[in-house]
Amino acid sequence: MFDAQVFRDAIDRDGFAIVPGVLDTSFIARAKVALEDAFVREAEYHGGTNYSDYGMVLLCSLYGGPFLELFDNDRAMTPFETILGEGCIVYAYTSSSMPPGAGNYSGRIHVDSRRIIPGYLTNFGAMLLLDDFTEDNGATWFLPGSQRRPDAPSEQEFRANARRLIAPAGSAFFFDPHLWHSGGHNATASWRHALTINMCRSWMKQRLDIPRAMSHLDYPMSERVAQKLGFHAQVPASYDEFYVPPAQRKFRQKPD
Repeated sequence: MFDAQVFRDAIDRDGFAIVPGVLDTSFIARAKVALEDAFVREAEYHGGTNYSDYGMVLLCSLYGGPFLELFDNDRAMTPFETILGEGCIVYAYTSSSMPPGAGNYSGRIHVDSRRIIPGYLTNFGAMLLLDDFTEDNGATWFLPGSQRRPDAPSEQEFRANARRLIAPAGSAFFFDPHLWHSGGHNATASWRHALTINMCRSWMKQRLDIPRAMSHLDYPMSERVAQKLGFHAQVPASYDEFYVPPAQRKFRQKPD
């Protein structure tokens, strides 16, 4: 059972919470197949694999299927809504895959947002594990309780006090985007996969304009999926769009 108050307290105190069993084995299997297909298509766009973000899908929702289905998963969405309210939408939705025998773009000590507003979060993040995270395959490092620090810890302090995200596939690491963290190094011979979602308040701009980016696609999606992807948070572009009945407006979000 998900206890909203216990979750809020953990995020406020520690800056993170690890929730097991968010993704089931069927979803994980389908998502990994879809992710590997997306790698191929992203490489085709870039003209090969020799680019800095290889192994990261920049916008997973472009590839449909399980990447959309995820937003109808209460176990994945309830923690976001507990912190940001039901009206929250996707700011960024990427893969976080560590190639064999290497690290990736996440290896620096960093935060996902530098905007600190005391007592108020504009964003909230989650890493959803598609593989077991282990010390050998590059499990993420994170510094508990560091979410209120405006400046980065030194390398020495970070390595001395950081913890590793050691958890089984299907778990989710929910975190304050101000938490200082770093990717590890994958010393195994296999890819290590995860999905990363950053949600924001509905009045904020997305990293990419997802409704416009997906305008050429015709994926079936529920109202909840459409809402989470920002399709209900679009600014009217004309008088006609502004004066339609409320149920047809492009901005028809629930309040935060």
